[in-house]
Amino acid sequence: MSGPFLSENESMNQEGVDTDKRRFLTQTASAVGVLGVGVAAIPFVGSMSPSERAEAAGAPVEIDISKLEPGQLMRVMWRGKPVWIMRRTPESLTRLQDTVSLLQDPDSVESEQPEKARNDHRSLRPEIFVAMGLCTHLGCAPSYRPEVAPADLGAAWKGGFFCPCHGSRFDLAGRVHKGVPAPRNLDVPPYRFLSETHILIGAEEEEA
Repeated sequence: MSGPFLSENESMNQEGVDTDKRRFLTQTASAVGVLGVGVAAIPFVGSMSPSERAEAAGAPVEIDISKLEPGQLMRVMWRGKPVWIMRRTPESLTRLQDTVSLLQDPDSVESEQPEKARNDHRSLRPEIFVAMGLCTHLGCAPSYRPEVAPADLGAAWKGGFFCPCHGSRFDLAGRVHKGVPAPRNLDVPPYRFLSETHILIGAEEEEA
């Protein structure tokens, strides 16, 4: 029977064709969806190695400091933030006492650091200084200025870190000067020495 009306058999056949079409389209769409998810996941998984994923999650980072010379500073990343590791000279350690009168919190009472680093040099070992490389005012990156009394910083400058954003000053132990925008000393992350030449950033200190 032709026209707008279908016989019972024709109607059943038409419904069977429609059902088959729907099943085919559903299976095709599902397969394409799974393929799309797989393709989207490949660049993400492939772009991050296990060590990178661990570091991004805040896992401890081991750093080799064997080539760090006296007076030099190296920058590493931990939790997506810069960490400074500096080898201080005997002269710079002596000058830490010369800045005490300039400091807002010379004893690091209101500062963030491991308990065993709460001392005059704010470190587990006097010659090695570890600190977050971010100003405690608004998170800018201070410049390392180890020279004494440069023309732009004045005669009272004994070496330290200067934040060019708003003028905050810190000595070579990361202690903030009085009268600057930064409210506290530079933060010192948890860390410990694995050996004479390797530091683990992000792990609790174990040295006495």
